[in-house]
Amino acid sequence: MSNRFAVVLAAGQGTRMKSKLYKVLHPVCGKPMVQHVVDHISELGMQKVVTIVGHGAEMVKQQLGTSSEYALQAEQLGTAHAVMQAQPLLEGKKGVTLVICGDTPLITTETIAALLAHHEKMDAKATVLTAYIDEPFGYGRIVRNAEGHVERIVEQKDASEEELRICEINTGTYCFDNELLFQALSHVSNENAQGEFYLPDVVEILKSQGHIVTAYQTSNFEETLGVNDRIALSQAEHIMRKRINRKHMINGVTIIDPANTYISADAVIGNDTVLHPGTVIEGKTIIASDCQIGPNTTIKDCQIGMRTEIRQSHVSDSKIGNDVNIGPFAHIRPDSVIGDEVRVGNFVEIKKAVFGKGSKASHLSYIGDAEIGSDVNLGCGSITVNYDGKNKFKTVVEDGAFIGCNSNLIAPVTVGKGAYVAAGSTITDDVPASALSIARARQVNKEQYVDKLNSKKNS
Repeated sequence: MSNRFAVVLAAGQGTRMKSKLYKVLHPVCGKPMVQHVVDHISELGMQKVVTIVGHGAEMVKQQLGTSSEYALQAEQLGTAHAVMQAQPLLEGKKGVTLVICGDTPLITTETIAALLAHHEKMDAKATVLTAYIDEPFGYGRIVRNAEGHVERIVEQKDASEEELRICEINTGTYCFDNELLFQALSHVSNENAQGEFYLPDVVEILKSQGHIVTAYQTSNFEETLGVNDRIALSQAEHIMRKRINRKHMINGVTIIDPANTYISADAVIGNDTVLHPGTVIEGKTIIASDCQIGPNTTIKDCQIGMRTEIRQSHVSDSKIGNDVNIGPFAHIRPDSVIGDEVRVGNFVEIKKAVFGKGSKASHLSYIGDAEIGSDVNLGCGSITVNYDGKNKFKTVVEDGAFIGCNSNLIAPVTVGKGAYVAAGSTITDDVPASALSIARARQVNKEQYVDKLNSKKNS
């Protein structure tokens, strides 16, 4: 296998998207389009990946990080001009260069690998990835010779009646001999209606020099979809969602209603987990086996343990243990760690808190900036008062403590091991282990007060 390089075209603004966000950064199933493309390429052991950036260059660089090198196309003068910007990084290197658009998120690693293998097997100097489509209007047609090699690529406006009947089209993805690519680029002209330098002209140049130019036809046109507007973005989202859901179902995940279940491309889900309708799994979430998720639940960038149930709740950037029961209508905010066998019930909000094994917050509570030990019971309406208007403070509730209903724990404060806090208390000082703390006004009953009040009103 020869050296392999890749050039990702990602310089266009994408005016048809009508968006402040640059085209290749629009997400498909939770991941920017260009990240999908670079991730697929990176699985193939490329010696160098060069992303051509222009509009939104810094944002694209921030997204891709060290997974790519970069070349700037300051002025967008066509696809050939874009590839020319990689010349300082690739010129003179022996090997094969893949050229691919950053707005084709549906293309798979398998198809790219097959394209490269075909190119090398045929000893070609250029190979075009093609697809068959029943209605090829607007696409460049692939004209093959008797040997099956590419004779030329004919654009719609230049095609004859016979050529217009050809249904094999150019997808805009290519393989080139790297040295010949940059030699040919120097001969590309912009003498055309648009005044731009077009990459397909390289194919014509190499063909005219007697080099083998071949084509590899993918069996799935959907993979080659280029996203240029919101309609195509929606189509790509739909296709990829079906692909992702199918993969998980094949791997043993039950998805009750795939049409209403949304899973990110990077999510990992164990077998025998059940996803109910309205489930949204975002980011790099990992869900273990035998879980019940949903309905109407959103999980983002979390680790979820085995046999955990999360119903009608929102959980983000947190770690959830085994045999946990969350919801309905709970909100687990970032940096929370929920231990095994914990119960988080309805209308409970947890933020940046640690819950030990077997602890419970079953109803109507806010627990923020807290460390909750094991086997703690937080009664209905328990609140950690963590903010004084300027700073956040921590609450600690040690193992086995019992917090009565409607209690306020004014941080910083510690409730000791096995201690009790009476219902309705506002705790401002530490509670010793095994103590009972009562922090409320003594009850006073004023007998016949209402009768006297009504008498005054009636007089």
